Amino acid sequence: MHNSKTTLKRSLTLPLITFYGLGNILGAGIYALIGKVAGEAGYYAPISFVIAAIIASFSALSYAELSARYPVSAGESVYLYEGFQLRWLSIVVGLLIVAAGIMSSAAIAHAFAGYFKVIAGSYIPLIQNLPSALILSSLLVILTALAMWGIKQSVAVASFLTLLEIIGLSLVIWVGVEQMPRLQQSYEAIPDLAFNFSSIGIFAGAFLAFYAYLGFEDMVNVAEEVKDPQSNMPRAIFLAVIISTLLYAGVAIVAVLLVEPQQLALSEAPLADVYIAATGKAPVVISLIGVFAVVNGALIQLIMASRLLYGMGHRGWLPIWFSRIYSPTRTPINSTLVVAALILFFAILLPIVTLAEMTSFLILIVFALVNLALIKIKQKQPQPEGVRVFSVWIPRLGFVTAVTFIVLNVIRNIL
Repeated sequence: MHNSKTTLKRSLTLPLITFYGLGNILGAGIYALIGKVAGEAGYYAPISFVIAAIIASFSALSYAELSARYPVSAGESVYLYEGFQLRWLSIVVGLLIVAAGIMSSAAIAHAFAGYFKVIAGSYIPLIQNLPSALILSSLLVILTALAMWGIKQSVAVASFLTLLEIIGLSLVIWVGVEQMPRLQQSYEAIPDLAFNFSSIGIFAGAFLAFYAYLGFEDMVNVAEEVKDPQSNMPRAIFLAVIISTLLYAGVAIVAVLLVEPQQLALSEAPLADVYIAATGKAPVVISLIGVFAVVNGALIQLIMASRLLYGMGHRGWLPIWFSRIYSPTRTPINSTLVVAALILFFAILLPIVTLAEMTSFLILIVFALVNLALIKIKQKQPQPEGVRVFSVWIPRLGFVTAVTFIVLNVIRNIL
């Protein structure tokens, strides 16, 4: 049943890989952390999201070019090897990405518990008292089964859940627009309410908001299962980042104008509170969508991390045990089980903010290194055939913004 010679199957089309990326970005971000960003930046939370989007966009363009140059699993590890020819560095970066995926999925699992208790507890009050560890364990069993079912099937499920996420965020924006007079009054009152303007708070919020844009980098780790990857991978990355940014901008503005930032910061299901403030109705629909959203993000992170371990094992950078494929479904079963177990461990061990900050910090380090690698690759092979390339200033700016963000966060933690 296990066959090391069996290969992954190219079955993901442009819509599927785009929804795969969108599902990861949206599920891993705004449903889970909009309240925490508001807690740091206050009424300036939308500015934090804009800063995070700018920082993420440079690296997104670098990933788009690299995914077309090297459409294989273990994306970042391959990019680093092609740039620096250092096997140890590729292994370290690959493990950093796996760790970030595990931390991210664990953070998302926390959000699932919050939304699940809101919606299920309204019908069965006993559920609100269930241990979070029990809820998290049940979630991981289901996600592991989905991930092992097959890439096309699991990504199809993820795409459907992504559509629900988009509907949920659009619903928040819609009910907010219907409250336009209230939004206008809140906007006019912001200078008085936000007198304690703090650039440190805005950048702290941006550091958390940056987590909400993570996901495009995970797309490259399923490139080996994408049809026509040299064309479809860059397009899918562009579409995922643009669509998520538009949705985030609308939701962040509505959220801080309808609900006080400190109230959002304390909420386990912040978008449910926004819905209540806008409509006065029970947040059953938005909470249900929130459950699906965070499940989707966790599923996609699980798939990504398992494919990265598979790719590193396939190249001999990790024990070949990690590259074993389950022949009937052609999925990396050993890698999937290891990643699922680690996600559950860290979800139970650490709180959501700690997990999100650790994820962002690890990914920023990887972004800096990947941008450096692209600079080196461009020097050796400036114009590969059939690949759209960008100005060398894109990876340079990607490197500078990533390092700057890391430094600012370190200073913030010291202060």
